[in-house]
Amino acid sequence: MVSSPNSPWLKYMSLGVLVVQTASLVLTMRFSRTLKEDGPRYLASSAVVSAELLKIFTCTLLVFRDNNFRLREMNQLLREEIVNKPMETMKLAVPAGIYTLQNNLLYVALSNLDAATYQVTYQLKILTTALFSVSMLGKRLGSYQWISLLLLMAGIVLVQWPTESEGDSEKKVLSASSQFVGLMAVLVACVSSGFAGVYFEKILKETKQSVWLRNIQLGVFSFVFGFVGMMVYDGEAVREAGMFQGYNLVACTVVVLQAMGGLIIAVVIKYADNILKGFATSLSIIVSTVISYFVLKDFNPTGLFFFGAVLVVAATFLYGYESKPAGVSTAKM
Repeated sequence: MVSSPNSPWLKYMSLGVLVVQTASLVLTMRFSRTLKEDGPRYLASSAVVSAELLKIFTCTLLVFRDNNFRLREMNQLLREEIVNKPMETMKLAVPAGIYTLQNNLLYVALSNLDAATYQVTYQLKILTTALFSVSMLGKRLGSYQWISLLLLMAGIVLVQWPTESEGDSEKKVLSASSQFVGLMAVLVACVSSGFAGVYFEKILKETKQSVWLRNIQLGVFSFVFGFVGMMVYDGEAVREAGMFQGYNLVACTVVVLQAMGGLIIAVVIKYADNILKGFATSLSIIVSTVISYFVLKDFNPTGLFFFGAVLVVAATFLYGYESKPAGVSTAKM
């Protein structure tokens, strides 16, 4: 590429792509799980498997390109780095299993929470990533970053603060129960995201393999785990109507966005920095909130929510202020 990695337009272009991808994935996934259809709804477990297949295919093409489009050289590289190094390859089984669980949990969360609440609450992964980075990688956080984590916790509490709503008591109980399930799914996803991200970062830093090659290894394990999970939990539905039942344009869009998410993050890490990633996160929250309110109409913001969201956005910016010396990375979210 002619432009320097530090070129401003590359940084802001990668920022813009990340904002669009993050907000689009959350909103499209939420819309797909609430859309009323005549036939069966697509299986979340099937979407996870399909996304992994697409990611493997895309990364294979990128490795093919890196080897000057020579099939023999690519096959030799894959054999040497994957088949002939089984112990190195097996290390990816741990984050692959966790990412598979996380991806399924996100569907559960967005089936029970509005897009805006999910998007803000999911920023708790910043805290889990920081804690795992300190404990697993021995990294040190600056004072601004610890303050930002406290602001993050306060913002999450305010966003999730219960509010009185009109309607019968049965509807309130069902709504509260649904929100609890969604909240628990997000919290578990945050913990798994933090651990798997730091674990994957540790693996990447210990070897010289490309990110694309590592993502192929990761994708193969994720596909196996995802396929087994799909057959265990949705095996009867798959046997009756097939793996791709309920797939439409919206479902296919969700699969594509989910598959490309990890690849976009890799590009952002290469061309941008943590402060710009904070911009992307914050902007995606704002975009998701606006669209959730005006388009999906599944969200009624309160004063506490707005105040909590402001704290989360402020915490994101503050955390990035000292991110370079601290070096906390979230390679995949």
